[in-house]
Amino acid sequence: MATQMFEGRQHAVVYQKYRFAPGKELQQAILSYMQEKKVIPAELAVDVGCGSGQGTHFLGEHFKKVVGTDISEAQIQEAKDTPCMPNISYLVCPAEELPFQDASVDVLTSFTAAHWFDIAKFMREAERVVKPGGCVALSTYTVDMSLRYGDCSEKLTKVFRECWDTILKYAHNRLKYVLEDYKEIFEALPFPDKKRITDIYDQIPMTVEGVVGYMESASPYQTFMKNDPKAATSLLQETEKRMLETMGVSSRETPVEFWVRHVCVLGCK
Repeated sequence: MATQMFEGRQHAVVYQKYRFAPGKELQQAILSYMQEKKVIPAELAVDVGCGSGQGTHFLGEHFKKVVGTDISEAQIQEAKDTPCMPNISYLVCPAEELPFQDASVDVLTSFTAAHWFDIAKFMREAERVVKPGGCVALSTYTVDMSLRYGDCSEKLTKVFRECWDTILKYAHNRLKYVLEDYKEIFEALPFPDKKRITDIYDQIPMTVEGVVGYMESASPYQTFMKNDPKAATSLLQETEKRMLETMGVSSRETPVEFWVRHVCVLGCK
């Protein structure tokens, strides 16, 4: 069964507020592959481990019917409470037990979630529900992140990464799938036509508050918070203060460029 790390109501609220949608370069990589495989236009796209729906909204712009699924009731409630296109719906279910008929899904996606699944069971489920000729896209952003702002980008990134490194000490062992660029997930995908792209770079529009909020939304931070709430809270407060000082600004709403590297596993059945 999937590892459940995003169950709490408060965590779901933070997740919905600060998690970002797939960037333009990642979107283009996925859509280009789908067009190449002639799966677009498609009737049904299913977004597994959808969280509060950031990736699901992207799919809604390109597919006739989109269903976001997640094992967390709190996450699905956040997704349902967020305005979305009428062709999008959500349901609660495990990634390894999808309530879709055999060979009924045109496109199956997962954005920054597949590493939490029981990989073998999920792949069997993907094999079952995806139509012949249908596609899978499993992506994640990596820990390879940087910040850019004026001439202090290097110093700003150093402040961010010092905080991030502390948070990652509380990471679940499933982060190994991300650290190895989804190599094991790629190898487990049972489709004959597949590829793995490891160098998709996206600039995500952010503010100082957004960057700090993103770190708060991360599962290792939530673990840190449970273990030592005072130290966890202090770390983010101090990091925000250092970021503002480095940038020479006072407002948390100051925009910054947040650069992330995505990895994407694509497959056609």
